[in-house]
Amino acid sequence: MENKDEMYMKEALELAKKAFHKNEVPIGCVIVHKGQIIGKGYNLRNTEKNALRHAEITAIDQACTHLGDWRLDDCTIYVTLEPCPMCAGAILQARIPRLVYGAKNPKAGAVGSVVNLLNNNNFNHTVDITEGTLREDCASLMKLFFANLRA
Repeated sequence: MENKDEMYMKEALELAKKAFHKNEVPIGCVIVHKGQIIGKGYNLRNTEKNALRHAEITAIDQACTHLGDWRLDDCTIYVTLEPCPMCAGAILQARIPRLVYGAKNPKAGAVGSVVNLLNNNNFNHTVDITEGTLREDCASLMKLFFANLRA
């Protein structure tokens, strides 16, 4: 039986596939509040020529608008790839208490791969982290994207 984390990660994967089909690095993200998706995003950096158009930033923006608050303290964020420093910082700033991610990001991950911003007790907020949800599905989409890019 599929659990809720897998169900929401599948939603994030569908968004990552949208990025893939736009020749963007296939990263997708959803934010859930009380069982409802209130924010969605996928990578659009190249399409929009904007370094800020990461999946997490778009989803956080939508979720804040939906709730009418910058604090997302009753939410869970699901993302197909371990967040980068910018996105980890945004998760901290939005006070999101829980992150679920799929694949590790060994070159830019800020949740343990390169650094860990989310469990640094010097900040006034930490995040509960669940890693590896649908890891293989998330990683295989990334591998396919970069294999196609090299080809």
